Amino acid sequence: MTSVRDIYSFIDSFAPFSSQMEFDNSGLQTGDFTQAVHSAMVCLDATPSVIEQAARAKCDLVIAHHPVLFHARRQLLSHDPAWLLARHNIACVASHTPLDICPGGVNDLLAQRLFPGKITRLNELIRLCTLSKPMSAAALAGHVSRRLNAPVRCCDAGRPIETVAICGGLGCKFIGEVIGQADAQGPDAQGVPDAFLTGDADHHAFLEAAQQGLTLLAAGHFETEIHIVPALAEKLRAAFPNLEWHIADEYGVIHYA
Repeated sequence: MTSVRDIYSFIDSFAPFSSQMEFDNSGLQTGDFTQAVHSAMVCLDATPSVIEQAARAKCDLVIAHHPVLFHARRQLLSHDPAWLLARHNIACVASHTPLDICPGGVNDLLAQRLFPGKITRLNELIRLCTLSKPMSAAALAGHVSRRLNAPVRCCDAGRPIETVAICGGLGCKFIGEVIGQADAQGPDAQGVPDAFLTGDADHHAFLEAAQQGLTLLAAGHFETEIHIVPALAEKLRAAFPNLEWHIADEYGVIHYA
């Protein structure tokens, strides 16, 4: 019998839950470690739609990238994913920042998808890609848009781009680290980022980047992370071939008129 703990332990072997960042809440979200698993679904977000899909497929477990229990709650109402998971007796395990930073995780896959070639680590979370030839900000935005099939917002620092720092999801909170890396090494140092690509960035992040001479691109939270789902499902299917595996049918909720 395969249990929730077996699958949790396997994920922990390559994306240790102990490595999660302080703000995170990765790990077992609902259910019990001793629960038997015969069928499981992998998703980016355990939304009500995904949980309905899992219930129809008679899944015992949902493995999500984003936690369903992230902030303190005063209520669990009938539309809440955690309540829906419990109602259907479906366990849920989330691997958020551990899967972001681990080798072969979200940011490695994003970097490889966009710029296969020379990829290094700027720090634990952020990857640094050296381009095969310099690109303008407009050309870079077009390349990212085509590769991710996503609209890209961009502020142009006005210089050719040879190196791109990458952090999927809500990476704009780390813009200070990217700028700090450039300041520490000087404008002509090798490997200093000319641009920073992330999923989400607000108005003030673009202002800060423009003032500091850093090209900033935002390609969407969903669009910069969804690639982890089939990769994780493939890894789990290989480790547990006796189980029935499903990939959730998911689409980004943000639309552009």
